Amino acid sequence: MGKKIFVAGASGVVGRRLCRLLVEDGWLVSGSTRSQDKVPMLRDLGVNPVVVDAFDEALLNRVIGEIQPAMVIHQLTDLPPALDPARMPEAVVRNARIREVGTCNLLAACVAAGVKRIVAQSIAFAYSPGPLPYDEDSPLNTNSSDCAGITARGVASLEQQVLRAPLYGIVLRYGKLYGPGTGFDHAPIGGAVHVDAAADAARLALILGTKGVYNIAETDGTISSVKAANALGWTSDFRIDESQQHSRTAQQGAPADANSGAAEL
Repeated sequence: MGKKIFVAGASGVVGRRLCRLLVEDGWLVSGSTRSQDKVPMLRDLGVNPVVVDAFDEALLNRVIGEIQPAMVIHQLTDLPPALDPARMPEAVVRNARIREVGTCNLLAACVAAGVKRIVAQSIAFAYSPGPLPYDEDSPLNTNSSDCAGITARGVASLEQQVLRAPLYGIVLRYGKLYGPGTGFDHAPIGGAVHVDAAADAARLALILGTKGVYNIAETDGTISSVKAANALGWTSDFRIDESQQHSRTAQQGAPADANSGAAEL
């Protein structure tokens, strides 16, 4: 029997693609959504759907405590479809809040349930202006007074919480997403990543990732993803094969061994 895993934000753009990969690899996946309307979609993916809001601390604690997952993936966001420009100013504030408060609640629930490893979504386009390509040691743009600063401060809060928690914390800084469900068919300029490659990075990090931060973006001179390529074997050209089941379990190691190397804190 596969290991249990909980995907927070399973109905999101990356979450949907990721859940498909995890189910195909033999994980027993439970995934959260805030919308009852998205429950059938998650069931169709083979996911045990859980309707819970990350701001409902008590319910989140109960849910993760009952599921008892071996690992958790944090894919929580609060953004409009296709990043609708008319809705982005208020979405930036909401998204920063979910990165700060939602992350805090999720981590508390993980610690209470004895979860050992968490992989969390961040972004690779919140760096301060500076020399290119940005690597994981480049400073975030937290001193900006505009929307970019709000975003960067939310990102910094999420990352610091994940890396300082008494868990094996891994942060994936995704580039600008494109592909199915994102509203963008082609790679944006300045550090893009296909949604399937982003999902694959989370899957690889579960087994192969060491504690810390990884950039996950295509090579165009903006973002350096050398660390992810070397440590995770991640490549930006990964795509889900829509015509057949896809699994790299034999190549990467089965989920039953997922806790090997993951228990050192």
